[in-house]
Amino acid sequence: MLPPSRTQLGLFFILLCPANIIGLWWAVGSPLVMDPNSICRKTKRLAGKQAELCQTEPDLVQEVAKGARLGVRECQHQFRFRRWNCTSHSKNFGKILQQDIRETAFVYAITAAGVSHAVTQACSMGELLQCSCEGTRSRAPPLPTAGPGPEGSTWEWGGCGDDVEFGYEKSRQFMDAKRKKGKSDIRTLIDLHNNEAGRLAVRSYTRTECKCHGLSGSCTLHTCWKKMPHFREVGDRLLQRFNGACQVMGANDGKTLLPVGRSLKPPDRQDLVYSADSPDFCAANRKTGSPGTRGRVCNGSAPGVSGCDLLCCGRGHRAETVVLEESCLCRFRWCCVVQCRKCRVHQELSLCL
Repeated sequence: MLPPSRTQLGLFFILLCPANIIGLWWAVGSPLVMDPNSICRKTKRLAGKQAELCQTEPDLVQEVAKGARLGVRECQHQFRFRRWNCTSHSKNFGKILQQDIRETAFVYAITAAGVSHAVTQACSMGELLQCSCEGTRSRAPPLPTAGPGPEGSTWEWGGCGDDVEFGYEKSRQFMDAKRKKGKSDIRTLIDLHNNEAGRLAVRSYTRTECKCHGLSGSCTLHTCWKKMPHFREVGDRLLQRFNGACQVMGANDGKTLLPVGRSLKPPDRQDLVYSADSPDFCAANRKTGSPGTRGRVCNGSAPGVSGCDLLCCGRGHRAETVVLEESCLCRFRWCCVVQCRKCRVHQELSLCL
């Protein structure tokens, strides 16, 4: 049972929610209800940097809410074929977040990444007064990349580079605000570590993009800018980290995480970490937050995680025919409308027993 100081009521979660996740769900309570106006009306629930940002930078709060939704949507995409599919049902989700399991680690990381990504994108789009495109005057010249152009061609920064450092810092302020580094609490260390891993999945994979300039394709000048990765790439990378997540325990100094198992190397900053084993998620369980897999659609011919054998936990599956409506016989009408008819399609589904 988590100590009372680590929990509080959310706006949407009826159950207790860990206080450290409030860096993400503070004022939102739920990944589905993230209205910035609702957030700032609940400033009595906030303290320190969160309350300050809510009062002084409400437009930034809106981007944080967008980032949180982005993270949850990506979580649902990445886990769509797994026994736990990142369901956002309030009670189940709240129970998952109260456990130090690898699924919780992914939620923390992907949402911290989502906030960083959304804030950075808002800066590049000119939607925030506090930031804009990345400043390049003090940056070192870009390194040449493979491509056309003679040796000695001129390079310079230009365009609108993504200010990833600003997004990183705002995500850190929001996500880590309720946690103090150095506190002798393994849950704190784990949550801060996974938040950082999510942010680094954005910042560490920022790439340089360039455009050629010159007569007749001579490419005498390269204009380059920094571009953060697409968020699907971030989700794919964090899923790989999830698959190789490291189980840890707290060291005697109260400040260090050690791998469970002497033969394992300590986790690096981009690894996901957890301390407790996950439930199997086969059956519905209100205590663990498992929704179970009964009634889930599975792939009878797939051998992997989406296959019926694994997803249905050996219970078997049944076939069911459903009727779906989809657009068909589409035609382009000048100008400029595409008109389609609705056709009924019969589709065979396999559902877990």
